[in-house]
Amino acid sequence: MVFDPDCRRCPRLARHLDAVRVSHPAYHAAPVPPFGPQPARLLIVGLAPGMHGANATGRPFTGDHAGILLYQTLHAFGFANQPEATWRDDGLMLHDCRVTNAVKCLPPQNRPTAAEIRSCNAFLGAEIATVAPRIILALGRIAHEAVLRALDRPLRAHPFAHGAEHDLGSGRTLFDSYHCSRYNTQTRRLTPAMFEELFGEIRARLS
Repeated sequence: MVFDPDCRRCPRLARHLDAVRVSHPAYHAAPVPPFGPQPARLLIVGLAPGMHGANATGRPFTGDHAGILLYQTLHAFGFANQPEATWRDDGLMLHDCRVTNAVKCLPPQNRPTAAEIRSCNAFLGAEIATVAPRIILALGRIAHEAVLRALDRPLRAHPFAHGAEHDLGSGRTLFDSYHCSRYNTQTRRLTPAMFEELFGEIRARLS
């Protein structure tokens, strides 16, 4: 199963979402489904929904700071029809690209436990099999390791590093990037130029 909208297999996350529904009744506050067409040659994997972003809107990287650089860059390289993602009904469409998270539910303090990441990993594995991407872009170390686990690849053989690429076999390549979080972009750990350089290489590989 690629996605279960009623999943409650992680007790801590389920309790947290129950509480968020009470405090923010207008929020999605449930597992967040992947976004974009399938099949797609590019699959982007993030960490988890943000409290006032995907957890509110119900769409990955929509409505929060992390989505600003991501969707601007996707639009610049022809993977999206517009550069902004504000809400689910904003008309945004992806082309040959799909976006998901390693953990589908909002974790407290945006920090899923190792057990929660493992519990959600089967969904990521099923999604990779269904989407059949040629390139997977992992945003951050947690997403990088989740992809490797989903494909039963050894972590030690594929160390995370921004701009690194890893042969996953079966014609698939894993690219790594620092996460486009507010912290990383404001501290310049990840700059627009760095992100664009990476997407330029991805676009060239898919041309």
